[in-house]
Amino acid sequence: MRRYETIVILDSDLSEEERAPVFERVTSLFPQYSGFLVGIDEWGVKKLAYEIKKKPRGFYARIDFCGHGDLVGEIERFFRIDDRILKFMTVLLEENADVERIKEEIAEKEKQAAEAAAAQAARETAVETEAEAAKETAVEAEAEAAPETSDAATSDEPDVASETQEETTEEE
Repeated sequence: MRRYETIVILDSDLSEEERAPVFERVTSLFPQYSGFLVGIDEWGVKKLAYEIKKKPRGFYARIDFCGHGDLVGEIERFFRIDDRILKFMTVLLEENADVERIKEEIAEKEKQAAEAAAAQAARETAVETEAEAAKETAVEAEAEAAPETSDAATSDEPDVASETQEETTEEE
């Protein structure tokens, strides 16, 4: 079995709901032609180097798969017929692809992604806990500083009784 990569450019004016049937149709071909879909990478909307069918932008996607020539022919036939496809190109990546090894690589990548997501969640939880602790410490420090500032504010105020006493001594 050979490993192929197809880069496809779809009309950028299509919504997600309008693009989904294209990818569903392509993925439905793999069981029919005893192929294996490695993955579909949606790269998003990008500016084209030149206009294609009077469109300056296109939605790029990369389809990585294993199969035989008849599968490639059917995918390309579908792309030629469908008006939503602006351009496509299929490239042979490996002459003799080991599907079991590819499946193991995919499982390993998914495992690493799950571990990374769990580690990220743990880091976010730790940051939130630190932020809450810092906020509580700031509130406590503010509460302790509040009575001191009220005492200082009253001591800075001039004593009215002593001023009147000084005025009476000067008048005498």
